[in-house]
Amino acid sequence: MSNKIQSIRGMNDLLPHESHIWQHIECVVADVLNSYGYREIRFPILEQTALFKRAIGEVTDIVEKEMYTFEDRNGDSLTLRPEGTASCVRACEQNGLLYNQTQKLWYAGPMFRHERPQKGRLRQFHQIGVEAFGFAGPDIDAEMLLLTARIWRELGLADKVSLQLNSLGSNAARAAYRVALVTYLEKFVADLDEDSKRRLHSNPLRVLDSKDERTQVILQNAPRMQDYLDEDSRSHFDRLCSALSRNGVPFEHNSRLVRGLDYYNATVFEWVTSALGAQGTVCAGGRYDGLVEQLGGRPTPAFGFAMGIERLALLLAIDHAQPAPGADIYLVFAESVMGDALSLAEHCREALPGFVILLHAGGGSFKNQFKRADKSGAGIALVLGEDEVAQQAVTVKFLRGQGEQEQVPFVTLASFLRQQLLA
Repeated sequence: MSNKIQSIRGMNDLLPHESHIWQHIECVVADVLNSYGYREIRFPILEQTALFKRAIGEVTDIVEKEMYTFEDRNGDSLTLRPEGTASCVRACEQNGLLYNQTQKLWYAGPMFRHERPQKGRLRQFHQIGVEAFGFAGPDIDAEMLLLTARIWRELGLADKVSLQLNSLGSNAARAAYRVALVTYLEKFVADLDEDSKRRLHSNPLRVLDSKDERTQVILQNAPRMQDYLDEDSRSHFDRLCSALSRNGVPFEHNSRLVRGLDYYNATVFEWVTSALGAQGTVCAGGRYDGLVEQLGGRPTPAFGFAMGIERLALLLAIDHAQPAPGADIYLVFAESVMGDALSLAEHCREALPGFVILLHAGGGSFKNQFKRADKSGAGIALVLGEDEVAQQAVTVKFLRGQGEQEQVPFVTLASFLRQQLLA
């Protein structure tokens, strides 16, 4: 016998006992986004490699070490998308969605990065992304943060996450801060961790995000980004903070917060949790006003974020376990009346939308069918035999002790079941 083929490491299956949690997350998030006027957009998981190199930055971990890149049969370099913002900008530009327009968009799907798999961090992971184009003021920043706060309340996770906020300022402010930071860190280069040494001149702001304890000690006296903000950036950030406070959204100003992608400017944020160990960020994003122009479009202010579905599912599983949905009604029947049973099940599904109605399949005695009915979690079993068909009625048996078994005519069955189920 040949060896069984296994899934690729870090690319996991989503099994039936888990999928209902993902569906719950996706439905809650979609409902909130739709209520704020955001519309769904979908785009391919494969893009030209140049898109991500230009958007993310060639001296980032994602581009240097993590992208799944290959040449296709035509010799074109293609990459499985490692994040969604660049693809969203490309799709909007290509299809004329940004010319003299504002857009509020969202998307969901898999992303791919070749990282060391661990809890909450996979090589194929899933995100819900939200992007807004054409809005320059802090109002859209505030709206998106209020929107995410509403999502946590709807999911029952508000007590599990907290908001960290920072401003990276304008490009000019960032450039000035970068010079000051490099000048400071060069005095301690021998004591920096290896990743920070490598990033010191290519992407020094990422040193602020180092998890190395010695590097964090060095950073305690490093220059602060807020001391280099220009007046417009400072005003933008202050107005955002004021709006959040006015609307009861607590936050921490984390002056070391940066994002791992080069396109961010001004506002950046992370919703973090202490319940998932090292993988504590569940939602993150910020403003990227220069990206559309960087990818060939007209200057367009933009703000967006992404949330990780795997990490949200892990959070929900801690103490907000979502039980797998069971059946409401289970129909058992004699093999001789299979056609009538199928018709009855279809009639019930049409008359009782929103309820789960299972028709027994696979044959077997009534005794075995009732075992399956009980295991399904259904509260009601419908029993259909030759006698019932002859009398144009069905026997209703309550599996969870709600009442006595009784026979109900076909013509009144739907209203009877609706009353029982709603009760």
